[in-house]
Amino acid sequence: MFRKNVWRLLFVASIMLVPLVISSSGLAQSSDASPTEMEVSSVELTIYNQDRGVVKEQRTVVLAEGVNEVRFTDVASSIDPTTVQVVSLTDPEGTHVLEQNYEYDLVGSTKLLEKYIDQEIELTTVEGSTYTGTLLSASDGIVLETEEGIRLINSDQVREFMFPQLPDGLLTKPTLVWLVESAAPGEQTLRTTYMTSGITWDADYVAVLSNDDSEMALNGWVTIVNNSGATYTDALVKLVAGDVNVESTQTIRATDLVYAAEAAVSTDVEERDLFEYHVYEIQRPVTVKDAQTKQIEFTSAPTVDVNKVYLFEGVPITYSAYSVYTDPTYGTGYTTDIQVLVEFTNSEEAGLGLPLPAGTVRVYQEDVDGSPEFVGEDSIDHTPKNEDLSLYLGNAFDLVGERTQLDVVSRGDIGMDETIEITLRNHKDEDVTIRVIEYLFRAEDATITKADADYEMVDAHTAQFDVDVPADGEATVTYTVRYTW
Repeated sequence: MFRKNVWRLLFVASIMLVPLVISSSGLAQSSDASPTEMEVSSVELTIYNQDRGVVKEQRTVVLAEGVNEVRFTDVASSIDPTTVQVVSLTDPEGTHVLEQNYEYDLVGSTKLLEKYIDQEIELTTVEGSTYTGTLLSASDGIVLETEEGIRLINSDQVREFMFPQLPDGLLTKPTLVWLVESAAPGEQTLRTTYMTSGITWDADYVAVLSNDDSEMALNGWVTIVNNSGATYTDALVKLVAGDVNVESTQTIRATDLVYAAEAAVSTDVEERDLFEYHVYEIQRPVTVKDAQTKQIEFTSAPTVDVNKVYLFEGVPITYSAYSVYTDPTYGTGYTTDIQVLVEFTNSEEAGLGLPLPAGTVRVYQEDVDGSPEFVGEDSIDHTPKNEDLSLYLGNAFDLVGERTQLDVVSRGDIGMDETIEITLRNHKDEDVTIRVIEYLFRAEDATITKADADYEMVDAHTAQFDVDVPADGEATVTYTVRYTW
């Protein structure tokens, strides 16, 4: 290995990629034109939020009648070669791809030196001495056979190497090489489609709560992360939201505040259905550079109706099918925190009403000086319109909840009766309502037999109490549940 930044490679003479030229034999030969100069007429990029993208390019090439070797450069280094499809838009019936090779033996210092074993090179040391000779080895220092004899030069003493040309089979970019049979000579437009990993997208949302916590302004941003090894210039970009099944052995699943004036959907992004997923198409060409993170606004809702909720879950244990918890101490000693949630409905009536892709929602609220301050964040899953959303932002500083087991009465082998008391304390200077969720987790057959407050059974094993707690005061809820097993 060579010490980084000690020397640089110099290529003299011809080091250009082998380009496409048609000879009289019908097989492409090299010329002075680089294949990177092939005209790209269009680029389409479809990105999934599962570290995967589909690239569609149209390029114009000149083919001879018969078999042609075509080199397609600037493909993503993370390409899946088994997904490549090539179609001639000019003559689809008379043009066929006979063979495809993905070549990625790219130029690098180690590879270049390996290719030049037993060949003549020139090097210059950091002291300025220049040596020319046959390279015998580069694995443990540079072993050079010169007219004066064998010279051993430490790798860290080399300032630069000079090579006469780029060796055969060594490329500067990942390249697809095709053998294309054409029924007639002339210019053709080839459309290439392939899949690549290393590119993904997520949704990031910025919300600003009103001072009374009843409304929020919501902006959604597409965040594209491209590490696929290719740059996509002036591409038509589509983003697919949904859980798309992919069979693979590889692992795939703070922004400035912007206040919108009118619509809930940005005119820069169009949303529509695709199969069982949703597509967001950016309505202008976008350049997505390699090793770049790019953000584009895709939705903007100036006013969304929200509801701030205080939630107390004394025991966050839900019922598990066929499980029985007979130990009376099981489920005691949990947190006294009271969570703060912001809930809203993704509907037109509430100010939204569009499919929201999965992502992170960061919530701000204006301080007394008018500056927005961060108050919490939460993630959401893919959410269709007219569905409810709940954001957990943190825990209330001035609210405290306690859950106490007052009594347990065993009913032998058939069950038990358990009495629970919930105590809620409010240290604010205003009245609050706290939602208490109690999970009846000990057995499948669970029934509340007595309660001193109104409650609602959310499901067979979840009870909800909405408890009013006065300013600088407290409130209690007591209930008894009978478990049978």
